[in-house]
Formats: sequence, structure tokens, C-alpha cells
Amino acid sequence: MNDGSTRGIHPADIKFLQENLTHFSYLHHKVNQGKGFSVRRGVQASLNPFCLYTDIDFPYTLESMAKIINWLMQAEADILVGVRETEYYAQVPPIRIKISQVLQLLTKHLLHLPINDTQCGLKGFNQKGKQVFLKTKTNRYLFDLEFIYLISKAPTSLSIQPVTVMLKPEVNFSRMDIKILLQESYSFLKILFRSSVE
Repeated sequence: MNDGSTRGIHPADIKFLQENLTHFSYLHHKVNQGKGFSVRRGVQASLNPFCLYTDIDFPYTLESMAKIINWLMQAEADILVGVRETEYYAQVPPIRIKISQVLQLLTKHLLHLPINDTQCGLKGFNQKGKQVFLKTKTNRYLFDLEFIYLISKAPTSLSIQPVTVMLKPEVNFSRMDIKILLQESYSFLKILFRSSVE
């Protein structure tokens, strides 16, 4: 999925992937729609019984991704959610740690979700989980939080399992933009309001 980017996107590269990867599909938006919108579109287009999504820079180890795929195939749970522990945060800039801590506190005390670390960018689910995921409406980064929220409110029994994941050692974090923080604060308020009226 290419969400409106023109950097490093060459038709020859896409053609090469289409010719050499049996199940490769290329989807794109001319204008950026947001991570939540794009992941939702990719999941909707998927024909596989299992879905796994992660961040564009593939920051998590192959072992972390393999663990989620294997657990899905073994039917350990309908939804597997990557969670970050102490070793993960050793590589993270202090401001990002503080933002994560604040969001986890708000998630725990205001939304009472089964998993507080909603923003880890590695999750997988089966077809039951996919049905819930496609009900999300958040187009930016907090679509993850909305997904966990919808799971907690689902009338059918869905099993959700946290999975400890690890970062690759060479991962670099970009600077957190104040504009993004304001957008995500608004998204959080919308999810919070939704929870208070249900």
C-alpha cells in the first residue's frame, strides 16, 4: 500500500515485484489518507485467512513477526497484539517514552481496555478479527487503539492475546511532530466520547 508517497516509487520496481511475487498486490492513493485508512484498505483487499500489519520501516525483528504468524496458524487467539516491554524502550527517545506512558495511562483509566499498549505497530488476526478491524473509522495512528476498543465491546467472544515483541537494533526514530500529536489527541477524544455514549 502506497499512501500518496512519490519518493522511491518507480514503475519498474512495482513491475518487478508483480512478476516475481505470486501473491503481490500494489494499492495506492494519489493523496495521503492516513495510516489507519491505508491499513484498513489493505486488510479489506486481503484474501488470506490471516492478516498481519506493521510499520513501513519494518522495525520489529523477524522473530517477532514469525511468532505472531505461528500463533495465528496454531489458533492461539483471534487477535494477537504486539506489546513493548522494558528492553524495547531502551532504544526509544525520551519524549516518545513519555508520550507512550501518558497514552497507556489514559487507555487504562479512561477506556479500561484489555491491553494498555495499543500503539505497538505489529498486530495479526484471523477472519473474526478482520471483521472487527474493518469497523474502525480512525484514519490516522490511533486506529490501533480504536481496534482494541471495538474488540473489548464486541458482542461475540473474541480471544485476544498480547505478544512481547522486540525492535531491530538499527531502528531510528523520527522526530514527533506537534501537529501529529494534536491530530491524535482529537482522535483519542472521539474514541473516548464514543465509549461514553455506548
